[in-house]
Amino acid sequence: MALIKENLVRIREKVFETCMKTGRNPEEVKLVAVTKTLPPEVIEEAHNYGIDIVGENKVQEMVDKLEYLKNLSLEWHFIGHLQTNKVKYLVDRVELIHSVDRLKLAKEINQEWAKKDKQINVLIQANISGEASKFGINEEETMSLVKDISGLCNINITGLMTMAPYTETPEEVRHVFSGLRLLAERIRQENIPGVKMQELSMGMTNDYEVAVEEGATLIRIGSGIFGERHYR
Repeated sequence: MALIKENLVRIREKVFETCMKTGRNPEEVKLVAVTKTLPPEVIEEAHNYGIDIVGENKVQEMVDKLEYLKNLSLEWHFIGHLQTNKVKYLVDRVELIHSVDRLKLAKEINQEWAKKDKQINVLIQANISGEASKFGINEEETMSLVKDISGLCNINITGLMTMAPYTETPEEVRHVFSGLRLLAERIRQENIPGVKMQELSMGMTNDYEVAVEEGATLIRIGSGIFGERHYR
């Protein structure tokens, strides 16, 4: 498990250096450990090295791990594509849903949290790159979706999320991250009641430094922490 500790030290150092270079406060950038396919014992070990936010892609996998790790002080985020029939399993289990990309899904989330008379923070997933293989609403329709969802009483929109195309040259996807930041600024200028643009979830193992330069507040890193061998 020394690999995890070494990787976390390196990532935190790079985030710190990037923030210093761009005049940002490093405390603004939170690390979401992407733990898909990992056994809970590995997550527990990462927690020992300071990981306190876990991001899961699959609902059932998250529920199983959360039960095993319920005694740890972990904040759980759902970061994968979410089906409406799985929403009910996330209530009282997650602090943030990164991947809201359609009104039907938002209404289901609102309905399930209303049953508990609670509110949930969500991010709107925007497909800035335009890749057909990526989930998310296209950039032109995002403002309209945000306005529609803002009227739902049990949902708080706190920012945006995007996924950039995979590349070995992170500079090639800078426009994706800057595009999300600019979109968030346009939404912020609309002063939509109940909508905040305080979170930008963007950047993964190969490109998180560029994402931080462009304003990421949540970086989602899996193999950069745990190594490729854990992923299937």
